[in-house]
Amino acid sequence: MKTMLKLTAAVLVAAFATSPVWAQKKTLAVVVKGLDNPFFTVLGDGCALWNKENPNSEYTCLYTGPASSADEAGEVQIVEDLINKGVAGIAISPSNAPAMANMLKAKKPKMPIMTIDADLAAADRALRTTYLGTNNYDMGVLMAKHLKEHKPKGGSVCLQLGNVAADNINARAAGFRDTIAGKKGIDRLKGEGGWSEIAGCPVFTNDQIDLANQQMADVFTKNPKLDAFILVGGWAQFGPQAYAQVTDQVMPRLKSKELVIIAGDTLPPQLDALKAGRSHAQIGQRPFEMGHRAPAVLIDLINGKKVADPLYTGLDECTQSNLGKCPAK
Repeated sequence: MKTMLKLTAAVLVAAFATSPVWAQKKTLAVVVKGLDNPFFTVLGDGCALWNKENPNSEYTCLYTGPASSADEAGEVQIVEDLINKGVAGIAISPSNAPAMANMLKAKKPKMPIMTIDADLAAADRALRTTYLGTNNYDMGVLMAKHLKEHKPKGGSVCLQLGNVAADNINARAAGFRDTIAGKKGIDRLKGEGGWSEIAGCPVFTNDQIDLANQQMADVFTKNPKLDAFILVGGWAQFGPQAYAQVTDQVMPRLKSKELVIIAGDTLPPQLDALKAGRSHAQIGQRPFEMGHRAPAVLIDLINGKKVADPLYTGLDECTQSNLGKCPAK
């Protein structure tokens, strides 16, 4: 299966390379973790709008990535292929930050490289010029803030994370744990701030929607007195029917706030879940803005302009009390 996904990604890049658009315009590539993730679909819509708004530009924005978010090696290969083809600039959301960094060290690309949505590890950030996206540590801070509002006395908690080596997800987890604990550098909650992580958690989804929902169901079944579940990313909610079935088994506890769910992102199905009482707060990123701004940032880098690092796109805090005005437009 992984081989097929790599071939699909390679075919996508190769097809674009031979298209009339490629021949006529310089390419600004936006490479995401996986085309199967609705979050990245929205980011890609921003790239597409930039193309529509700039029909006479010498550049075109190419949105691409592996077919599956689980294909970390496929994403690295796509970026390597784009470097080999000599595109004008690349914005990368690295799924496996160390693996992407190792490839960049080996290739020493001549075009500007930036990160978008997810960054490289701190030790590798000299490999890119800037980061455009969420302040992920602050996103974790806000998740903790909303949980403490609902459960000031603490309790038991399970964190659902993405890929083990995803810098953005790990930063959110750090922000959450530090804020809940009241001190920095907490790798796992063991009573700090009144909170303890249950056995078997955190769970890692590898950005897979079905797996995320199965993990939630298993955690709820094995831990009927769980106080909080934190979706550090929105994976389970990206499958709204499956997520509804999973939360049906705990709806009485959600309504009474015996169990509190805080989740990342504010895509329409997620706000529907919030409205239905299937979560208590959604901390939203701005993927459309990321995709829409990336081409302009890359062009500034190509032209030698000074660009700030990082470039944060902001966060939205959506609750059942402000649904009509959230997320901010």
